[in-house]
Order: sequence, then C-alpha cells, then structure tokens
Amino acid sequence: MPFSTPDLCDAHPDALRVMDAVFADFGGRRAFFGRVVTVACFEDNTRVRERVMAPGEGRVLVVDGGGSRRRALLGDRLARAAVDNGWAGLVIHGCVRDVEILATLDLGIRALGAHPMKTDRRGLGEIDVPVAFAGVRVLPGDWLYADGSGIVVADRPLPP
Repeated sequence: MPFSTPDLCDAHPDALRVMDAVFADFGGRRAFFGRVVTVACFEDNTRVRERVMAPGEGRVLVVDGGGSRRRALLGDRLARAAVDNGWAGLVIHGCVRDVEILATLDLGIRALGAHPMKTDRRGLGEIDVPVAFAGVRVLPGDWLYADGSGIVVADRPLPP
C-alpha cells in the first residue's frame, strides 16, 4: 500500500499523533508501516531479541529504550532476524550499531543514533505495554507509518 505521511496528515489530521523529528534513518527500507508491538527496556535488548525472533507478520516493533545513547539495542544479527521473520520495521528510542550493514537490509529502522557498544542481557524489559517518547504515546495494536517526512501513529489502519 503506497502512502506518504504528509498525505496521511492532510487526510486524517485528527486521527494521527506525529512523533517529534528526532530519529535518523538506518534501514534499507525507507518507508514502512504496520500494526505496532511495543517493548520497554533500558540498555538491555533481551525483549527486543525475543520479539524479532518471533513472526513479525508485517508489524512494526516500537522500542522505548529510555532514550539511552550509551548502548545499542539493535545490531546486524537482530536486524537480520527481523527481516527473516517478516517484521516491517523498528522505531527505537535509543541507539543501533552495525549501521553499514543495517542500511543494506530490507527493513525500516529509525533510531536516535548509533553507538558501537552492545547491551548487557539481564532479562529486563516489558512487552506489549504503552510507551511514550518523541511527544507521542504508543499503544500495542496502534498503527505506525514512517517515511522520509516523518513518523505518525494512529489507533486504526488508515487509507492513503
């Protein structure tokens, strides 16, 4: 389904929540959309790993990493797993690493920045909880649309 976030904003201004423009594009897929699955974690990507290893079915993983710029919540191996398991993309309120490889993958990836240090896996974090960052509250089951103009969230799928 082709879409553009500006067109969605024009057609559905009251149905959208627009994220602040704080994210960089790291994936090989420039535009992506899908139903949201959430993870809340801080400098521990255990739950991110669990989610990307499960079937994505075209969904988008929204990760609230607390805005940490001290550890990367996604690297090339987990991103490859996300591609292999059918995820459309990830929006990470935190960092990624292996950016040269991420750019070659057919996966949408937005994050605050890059950092070379991996996380400690301590089994911390929560799945399918409301998260809030970049000026927007995101709930499991919402719909997220991302392209070069921005990231928008709705509580239902929207026609272009």
